[in-house]
Amino acid sequence: MHNLAPPPTFPAPYDPPAPAGSGRGRRFLLLFLGLCLLGIAALAALAAFSLLAYDSDYIMPGVQVDGLSIGGLSRTQAQQLLANQWAAQTVRLTAGGESWPVTRAELGLTSDVADIVQQAYAIGRSPATLPAAWRALRYGETLPAGWQLHPAGATTTLNAIATGFNRPAQDATIRLVAGQAEVVPGSPGRALDVEATTTWLTANTAQVLVTGELPLVVQPVLPQLTDATQAAAQINERLSQPVRLTAYDPVSDERFDWVVPPAEWASWVILQQDAANTLAVTWTVDEAPAGAYLQTLATSLGSDRYLETAAGTTALAGAITSGSGQVNLRVYHHPRSHIVQSGETIASIAYNYGMPYPWVQQANPNLDGLRPGQTLVIPSPDEFLPLPVVENKRILLSISQQRLWAYEDGQLKWEWIISTGIEDSPTSPGVYQIQSHEPNAYAGNWDLWMPNFMGIYRPVPQVDFMNGFHGFPTRNGSNLLWTGNLGTPVTYGCILLSTENSALLYEWAEAGVVVVIEP
Repeated sequence: MHNLAPPPTFPAPYDPPAPAGSGRGRRFLLLFLGLCLLGIAALAALAAFSLLAYDSDYIMPGVQVDGLSIGGLSRTQAQQLLANQWAAQTVRLTAGGESWPVTRAELGLTSDVADIVQQAYAIGRSPATLPAAWRALRYGETLPAGWQLHPAGATTTLNAIATGFNRPAQDATIRLVAGQAEVVPGSPGRALDVEATTTWLTANTAQVLVTGELPLVVQPVLPQLTDATQAAAQINERLSQPVRLTAYDPVSDERFDWVVPPAEWASWVILQQDAANTLAVTWTVDEAPAGAYLQTLATSLGSDRYLETAAGTTALAGAITSGSGQVNLRVYHHPRSHIVQSGETIASIAYNYGMPYPWVQQANPNLDGLRPGQTLVIPSPDEFLPLPVVENKRILLSISQQRLWAYEDGQLKWEWIISTGIEDSPTSPGVYQIQSHEPNAYAGNWDLWMPNFMGIYRPVPQVDFMNGFHGFPTRNGSNLLWTGNLGTPVTYGCILLSTENSALLYEWAEAGVVVVIEP
């Protein structure tokens, strides 16, 4: 076994310590030199950039106008951008919850775009503007737009808006609903006070530019009439009254009475108010339903009789609009048809229908004799009643009794003996009318002067010759005829009275009085 000795050890080489602080100093020196070089480079770059920017057409970065960035844009681009943006900016005109947008230019607000862009372009291009350019780079630099207000432009726009904005006051009115007048209360209107609004805008332009809102100055317009209650009550009083309609048949001396209820005729009424006074109401009537109603009433008269719808409707409308409430109409008769019977003649047929036979001949032209079963047209009795009828007077006479009765308001006024036509020239029965008055008429065919003559019918149609009433006639200007013949047919178709009675009748029976001649 061998004991090995450990290897020998040698002392470590000697490394003298470095002087205190020598490494840190070098690093600081190097850092300082680097920063100096970087600053020099930055200044050189800034100087180079400034030289380049100064000679270019571009605006320094960070420059804004009225909050809108135009930095880095050419002057042309900046002007176009500002013009476009400002053209789109609007101001809201407000009033009572409503609003209307208008452009700033329409309100007379303008700015010199070229001038403000030139001011922006000048930043950084002179020693005086270098601080502004530095602020623009660091924080942004905002220039004011320099808005100018032209009140005339605002006034023009406000006047145009006022045309649609202004609302006239509504006076109290009346409308017809379900046959009753209802009151529509008056309501105020409004008017845009252009002058006051322009004055407010001038004093508060900056506020309008910030808020984008211009409150309009509005003046209320009060109605002149606020209550139509009394007028409505008067209308409703009229609307509650029925319209009474009376139709008189002068041939049969019948009256037909109808009552048109308010609920019916009120639906025909149209109320129109005066533009100057809305309580002044004009009544008009829709004649279409009124005429239809009248035709319905006429059906109760039978197929031979009718009412003139046009004239009747006009009269009905007049009674409603005038407030009279009374309509007086006349019943008319259609022409009739007659079937010829064996043994009949034109004269006998006409006599039975109550008219002179030439009238039947005229209604049946080219008539060549009569044959049983043949149909004839019989003229309407209204052909002999051409004048408006006097309803409260009526003359009745009898050929067979040779007597006359005159009635007024349904009461007998006179009863007289008369004379009618001889057999060869008879008086024709029928329903006729007082049509003319002549103090002393002349009949050339018989050379007669007839005092107090009242024509009642033409024996031949379209011939200017009439039969009528008269007193004792004279011939040759002196001979008084027929004074002793009353009560016996003696005339040539006229009705003879005593001269005294004919004078009374002449004064009493005006044109239109109905004369009924019975066989």
